[in-house]
Amino acid sequence: MSPEEFQDITYKKDGTGLVILTLNRPERKNSMSRLTFLELFYAVDALEKDDGAHVMIITGAVDIEYHDVKKEAFSSGGNFTRKALDNASDAVKAEMNFSDIAQRKLTMKMWSCDKPIIAAINGLAIGAGITMPLSGCDLIYASEHAWVQFPFVQLGILPEFSYTYLMPRLVGYQKANEIALFGEKITAQEALQLGFINKVLPHEELLDFAKERASKLMPPNGPGLAVRLTKTALHQPYIEAIAKSLELENDGLLKAMGSKDFVEFVRAKMEKRKPEFMGC
Repeated sequence: MSPEEFQDITYKKDGTGLVILTLNRPERKNSMSRLTFLELFYAVDALEKDDGAHVMIITGAVDIEYHDVKKEAFSSGGNFTRKALDNASDAVKAEMNFSDIAQRKLTMKMWSCDKPIIAAINGLAIGAGITMPLSGCDLIYASEHAWVQFPFVQLGILPEFSYTYLMPRLVGYQKANEIALFGEKITAQEALQLGFINKVLPHEELLDFAKERASKLMPPNGPGLAVRLTKTALHQPYIEAIAKSLELENDGLLKAMGSKDFVEFVRAKMEKRKPEFMGC
């Protein structure tokens, strides 16, 4: 799959070698379907293979029809509805591993890429909308209006994208537990204080700041080879542990999504009521 074929994201490279990747489903708050995850995999693959591409910035598209900077979305998380795959061909669907709920394929691709990937979180980032950049991006910058949430347990499931391995190392074991178990909203400033994002910017300065930082990581302003070698050296010792955590997350997700609690959550959402969990 080439960038020209992407439907859920856009991939644009400028003359300096900077790639802007936009999650481009604003009508659904940039929620990510299995098609989106597959396109992200191929976007990272294109970045790796292109000698003229040096850094990627990931951000979310704006819904221009209902635009309010305080209500922008980076991504509202995973979207596993059948409708989200309506535009996917049979050949593309055949590439999707429906048992890889934790997104092992994409996580390992992003984790092993030696070129810098930067997240510019322009608004809400929920579920996979924040676990994806946490596992796959080297730097995370956020708008002052952004907020994040890890609501997995409240949905009757568990986190993915290697949250279970990475988050305790970012914020500490006890805090990672609290964040995962209660799934409460976290503001951009709180995320900065916890240490899992790098900087909070005035909304209108976010993308320009991310671009400015990216320019320092690639020629002629930055030593691209040293940047890539440093990223590889930082990442390589964790590859095996990341892969193992993704296997455990996939096992847990498959079990959780077959549980009575998950069925109750889905039913309660459809009936617009509070779920009554049974613990099984």
